[in-house]
Amino acid sequence: MKEKSTSNRGTEPTKSELEILQVLWQHGPSTVRFVNDTLNEEKREVQYSSTLKLMQIMHDKGLLLRDDSSMKHVYRPAVEEQKTKSQLLDRMIDTMFNGSRSNLVLQLLGNKKTSKKELQEIKEFLRKLDEGK
Repeated sequence: MKEKSTSNRGTEPTKSELEILQVLWQHGPSTVRFVNDTLNEEKREVQYSSTLKLMQIMHDKGLLLRDDSSMKHVYRPAVEEQKTKSQLLDRMIDTMFNGSRSNLVLQLLGNKKTSKKELQEIKEFLRKLDEGK
């Protein structure tokens, strides 16, 4: 398998790039056609040429790896889903909440009515965290 990518320059994915990454994280390595069809079914109407160009840009930015050993190029994420989400969340916490995770949680819980089930899940999670220390 011949895979090509330029180095990851530490760039964060845009909203549109995240939509593409979500398709690839969910379905695994895929062609541009598959990604475009999935975006059209699950997200919004997108032209094939736009998806192709964006995936080429993502490849150049180091966000995607590309197997170009066959006629149909197959793309896959260069970084794991959890790592990307952690980096984006850490940046948001630093930028919007001055590094305070508790302020983030308070904001999240205060924005909408939290269901009893969600509160129970949060309590259980906190209990497990407390026991682990």
